[in-house]
Amino acid sequence: MMLRTAKFAFATSALSASHVAFAATPAAMPDPGNNAWMMTATLLVMLMILPGLALFYGGLTRSKNMLSMLTQIGATASLAMIIWVMWGFSMAFGDTTYDAPLGLFISGGSLFLAGTDASSTAATFTDEVISKYVFISFQMTFAAITAAIIFGATAERMKFGAAMAFVPIWLTIVYFPIAHMVWAGGGLLFEDGALDFAGGTVVHINAGVSGLILTYLVGKRRGWPAEPMPPHNLVMTMIGTGLLWVGWFGFNAGSALEADGSAGLAMINTFVATAAGGLGWMVIERLAGNKGSALGFCSGVIAGLVAVTPAAGNSGPFGAILLGIVSSAVCYVFVASVKAKLGYDDALDAFGIHGIGGIVGAIGTAVVYQPWIGGPGDGSVGLGEQLGVQVWSVVVTIVWAGVGTLLAGFLVKATVGLRVGEEEEIDGLDIAEHGERAYN
Repeated sequence: MMLRTAKFAFATSALSASHVAFAATPAAMPDPGNNAWMMTATLLVMLMILPGLALFYGGLTRSKNMLSMLTQIGATASLAMIIWVMWGFSMAFGDTTYDAPLGLFISGGSLFLAGTDASSTAATFTDEVISKYVFISFQMTFAAITAAIIFGATAERMKFGAAMAFVPIWLTIVYFPIAHMVWAGGGLLFEDGALDFAGGTVVHINAGVSGLILTYLVGKRRGWPAEPMPPHNLVMTMIGTGLLWVGWFGFNAGSALEADGSAGLAMINTFVATAAGGLGWMVIERLAGNKGSALGFCSGVIAGLVAVTPAAGNSGPFGAILLGIVSSAVCYVFVASVKAKLGYDDALDAFGIHGIGGIVGAIGTAVVYQPWIGGPGDGSVGLGEQLGVQVWSVVVTIVWAGVGTLLAGFLVKATVGLRVGEEEEIDGLDIAEHGERAYN
């Protein structure tokens, strides 16, 4: 059976795995059904960013920083989209394939989408094709949300200008190479056989680890952890959670690139892993002697969504449920205990949920992929072998994201500075950075 390791595996279904190429048959027309589905999936991922992630994060901040969070998410996504068209797509999935070792990390050509027009097509996992513009747009939303997730870790104290300076550098030296390594034929981890259906490494580990590094560079919020800093509006957070869950069907099922059985598998897995994560977190809260909370439910939902992302099309429903439960448990420990013990101020738990949940999901995919647990694997790759590949992909992603974020963060800190002043932080970033309030 065809091994669907990543979004760009379709490019190698009829070509050598050492080449990244779009369908070279201009006479082929995009399949209307698949094309329509991928356009819908792209819009669903956009829904995850605005208003989904913005409301989820915004509700978790204190009221004086609500608009700051919303603005950082919106502006980051917008900037990432422009950069993606200018040079991001070229670096991740460009038409020019470099020889090793450069080709293991980036591609080239296609700057400003040169050579692409309305008749250009991209091959899917089968012999069908979709519009190349649709594929570019779909991948563009992934770059946008990954960059936006990072700023949950540095909420309530990072300059808006610093965030805008950080994004282009980080995308260029961290996100685009990792996307190429995992999802492009010829990429380092793609060639190693890493399984990442929709972004456990590329999106969640990448963003979570980057957020963790930035928290150390920016420093803790004033008063943390001694001063209580509860979410100011859990209703907003719950609305954001719902929008993220709905949008995630585009994120996961859309990564099949076709409206087929694999998309259906990713869809049901996104339902059940998420449900298991939300309920699992609340059960763990009760076992810890607390009440099952709305915040806990929302956190568990995101933990389940994150963990099933790399396994969406690489797991059976039972395996997806297990991933949701395990991810909730591990993320709960990091959020409720490890963070305080290690003293890092991951304000909105970008690392504790996205980073840790992504690690659980990426490694767990090796298990749930196996046919003996109901996975779609054919047994040709044993658990031990696939587990080694998955651990290797996690390590490479952590190291690349960590080192790249350090470089980007130090550069921004040395030029424009990362953090607002003491008075601005006390007043709140809404007024200090944007001259307005969320609530008047």
